[in-house]
Amino acid sequence: MKPLHLVSVVVAATLSVSACVVAPLPPAGGYYGEPVLVAPPPPRVEYVGPPPAVGYVWIGGYWNWYGGRHVWVPGRWEAPRHGQAWVPHRWEQDGRYWRQSGGHWTEDRGPQRGWR
Repeated sequence: MKPLHLVSVVVAATLSVSACVVAPLPPAGGYYGEPVLVAPPPPRVEYVGPPPAVGYVWIGGYWNWYGGRHVWVPGRWEAPRHGQAWVPHRWEQDGRYWRQSGGHWTEDRGPQRGWR
């Protein structure tokens, strides 16, 4: 190969690779830092296919705050946890701000019963 041709190939390869952008996924755990001024959009409608195994629990998707904007984190199937129930992610308004509470597993207390 001639040196000039080799340089052209290296430059072309470098330019084509430099055009690739790999953006990181938003953190799955959610944003729990400072309050946000922008209200989250309405939840997206998700297609919930069949579970991978009997008894799996659907963890619905939610809006996460990432990079100065709301980013949708899709739902997923998760193995059940004995004696536990899933509490979904939620955004709550606090004055003019919005705060996110992360989804989490908690003790399953069964049906709530009133006072007798």
